[in-house]
Amino acid sequence: MSAVQRGIRQASKLPQRLCRPSALRTLTRSTTVAPRAAPVFCHTRNTFSTMASLQSAAAATPPPSESKGYDPEIKDIADYVHNKPIDSDLAFDTARWVFLDTLGCGLEGLRFKECTKLLGPIVEGTVVPNGTKVPGTPFQLDPVNGAFNIGAMIRWLDYNDCWLAAEWGHPSDNLGAILAVADWITRTNKAGGNLAGGKTFTVRDVLEAMIKAHEIQGCLALLNSFNKVGLDHVVLVKVASTAVVSKMLGLSEQQTADAVTQAWVDGQSLRTYRHTPNTMSRKSWAAGDACQRAVNLALKVLKGEKGVPTVLSAPVWGFYDVLFKGKKFEFQRPYGSYVMENVLFKVSYPAEFHSQTAVEASQKIYHQLKAMGKSAADIKGITCRTHEACVRIIDKQFKPMDNFADRDHCIQYMCSVMLVFGRLTTGDYTDGSEAATSPLVESLRKKIKCVEDPKFTQDYHDPALRTISNGLTVELSDGTVLGEVVVEAPLGHRLRREEAKPEILAKYKRHLEPHYSADRVKQLLELGQDPKKLEAMSVDEYVDLYTVKDSKFI
Repeated sequence: MSAVQRGIRQASKLPQRLCRPSALRTLTRSTTVAPRAAPVFCHTRNTFSTMASLQSAAAATPPPSESKGYDPEIKDIADYVHNKPIDSDLAFDTARWVFLDTLGCGLEGLRFKECTKLLGPIVEGTVVPNGTKVPGTPFQLDPVNGAFNIGAMIRWLDYNDCWLAAEWGHPSDNLGAILAVADWITRTNKAGGNLAGGKTFTVRDVLEAMIKAHEIQGCLALLNSFNKVGLDHVVLVKVASTAVVSKMLGLSEQQTADAVTQAWVDGQSLRTYRHTPNTMSRKSWAAGDACQRAVNLALKVLKGEKGVPTVLSAPVWGFYDVLFKGKKFEFQRPYGSYVMENVLFKVSYPAEFHSQTAVEASQKIYHQLKAMGKSAADIKGITCRTHEACVRIIDKQFKPMDNFADRDHCIQYMCSVMLVFGRLTTGDYTDGSEAATSPLVESLRKKIKCVEDPKFTQDYHDPALRTISNGLTVELSDGTVLGEVVVEAPLGHRLRREEAKPEILAKYKRHLEPHYSADRVKQLLELGQDPKKLEAMSVDEYVDLYTVKDSKFI
């Protein structure tokens, strides 16, 4: 029995309250709920002797003759990548929407100089024959740097898809590695090369790789919190990308296992660049870095580099003991296509996902105030009833907003911008912008208090629900208390997927338009809505539709 199968937990059925047509349409309601008391957190300090730990290493570490085979968690990933067919029409359909949305997000990232300054060849002027082409740019790069370029532009604005569980993350980050390798292999083999047995990739091959990368990253995230030990979620991008890229490169199942072990043993990113006092732009290129490392490690194994079979479980020196407080990974379900089928789209707002429902509630309140002849200036205070992850990640009521990265990870700032202006765009996070310099936004965000509701936290982790609920109660300066506005599932959630599709397409169109002619935009939109034609298309030919000789943004 596999490690995943041993850790299976049965998911509960979808409650009837969320099966009603009215609930599936909006999953919103207005009620009056008394705010709960803020939780009290207690901290204890542990002391230990490093020398004592090291002295015990010799006794704890088995001699070479007693070493075992690969950790079962590693074998399960390699087996899934090589031997599990994907036969879910829903997964492929969802992957197509993710593919279009993710490419659009990457193009939008190119409009920001902070992003484009990091892109291009490592040595200026370098062009790699038959290399990876970077959409929206004139760059043609080696697949390692190509993976960084594509991965960084995709993640720059925190606008691509999302997965929320014990660990959170953005599974479409993996497209940076997948597309770079598929494009490079295809161009090389069409030019007479023999990479991966001479294979040329179609868009459907890319979609299948995306489904599997989503699944690996998402299943590892369901019950295992890397953020609680201070590690960034991009470790899962690196592991998932390494696994699927290894298969794409033609590595054997054992070599794929070797590459995955290298991803685990590779130094993992700290989350400090996402949090006070170090919040900064590295959070926007961290996924590109993970994609780059994944491709690099897989290529090293392709050249004959071996793996580290017990990289997770080795006493004292393995991942579990060094970086995971001695705990082993837990699994809720075996690898299949669950994650792609249930992934969350960011449709309405370029906002950290735990805030999406709060921003949607803020938009409703903005219109409610307008109808009353009131505005954000009339607000005395706001209570945000929310879930634990939101409090832990983006509750920054009094923290000064130092930069773009601070603003797009502050629930108070995002709600305040919506309440003041009736909008939330990427430009509203920029230094010197109307929103960033607004005294009303600054004063209002300090009036928004977050309070955890344990039921919201429970529903957040329920595999049958996976809601990301927020409820806002507004008190006005004249003493009026508005009914609480609750949004449980954001637009783009599985329960609102069909409602979201027209908006996803409109978002993709908006992101294409600054880069291409009207004819090219029309061509890409029509192709994206023709699954058979799109999936049969060669990857290099499809990527060529996105490349430009000259870009006004580079």
